[in-house]
Amino acid sequence: MAAELDGAAGALLSLWEAAREGTTSRLSAAQLRAVMVVERHDGINLRRLATLLDMLLSSASRLCDRLVAAGMLEREPGRLDRREISLHLTPEARGLLAELRRDRRRRLADVLAGMSDEGRQALLRGVREFDRAARDLEESAPPVVPWQGSGVPPHDGEIGDPSAARSA
Repeated sequence: MAAELDGAAGALLSLWEAAREGTTSRLSAAQLRAVMVVERHDGINLRRLATLLDMLLSSASRLCDRLVAAGMLEREPGRLDRREISLHLTPEARGLLAELRRDRRRRLADVLAGMSDEGRQALLRGVREFDRAARDLEESAPPVVPWQGSGVPPHDGEIGDPSAARSA
């Protein structure tokens, strides 16, 4: 079942990637992901962002530097601790995300139009249930801490893999 879903999800992922390339061509996938995390967690600090992106703190900092320079993020000193920086989206970033979602929904509507009503309803029920199960699993998982130590990093594919951080 998982292999079949993985194969079928490829079409959906291709559709989303095409929408991303069409509307956010000036942002890398990692930058777009960071912008979306900041949207979900307005005022997030850099350490938490790095954790949610599974990145080294230094990589997340460089990523934010590029997003600030591109006019997508604003940094604000913390209200309680001025040394801690809060991250917020700019109006330009909000507009870009709105444009991305419009394009993605248009592409989805085109595909859904080729499906039967019964198929669309079954898909929606299944995706909603999948979303609930994935969120439950995410909430029950232990917190992710990116590897930041010295010495040998975790093996490929683990959180904090420096090769993955460099691609950001």
